[in-house]
Amino acid sequence: MSLADEKRAARKAALERRAAAHAAGAAGAAGHLSEVLAGYRGVPLAGYMSMRDEIDPTPALEEAAAHGPVGLPCIAEKAAPLVFRLWEPGDELVPGPFKTMEPRGNEMRPEILIVPLVAFTRQGSRLGYGGGFYDRTLAALRAQGPVLAVGFAYGAQEAESLPLEPTDQPLDMIVTEREVIAL
Repeated sequence: MSLADEKRAARKAALERRAAAHAAGAAGAAGHLSEVLAGYRGVPLAGYMSMRDEIDPTPALEEAAAHGPVGLPCIAEKAAPLVFRLWEPGDELVPGPFKTMEPRGNEMRPEILIVPLVAFTRQGSRLGYGGGFYDRTLAALRAQGPVLAVGFAYGAQEAESLPLEPTDQPLDMIVTEREVIAL
């Protein structure tokens, strides 16, 4: 089986687990994320607006926005790193590529990046959707200076191991609805 086939199979299994976790509901799912971010008040951070059955970081982002700059990702080009624009609760979001919703604010550079994912391991490996956006983005941000990459997912998205490529960027921390995994 090729690496691409292994990744497809791992994504399929993880997306099924994520859908089941989302359907089961997780009241207060962003509670641990809020606790983590409280230790970084005022540090520029970027998150994401959840799509489909992704775990929703919005409550934690809204809380963080009361203490410092928060950005959301924007897709500038298909094979380029993401750009982050400032966002505040209540800001209008406009449709972007891949059914994303994007803010119109000024560009910003996050020092903390909350990363969506399909699957993760306790060692900090991450499997995304396959477009490479967050891998390119993390590589570019890390080349400019320190950035804390926080994977946010349902605990059910954990995998024992994942097929990886040299370009796959590791996470520095993983937060689920149940726990914080510091790496």
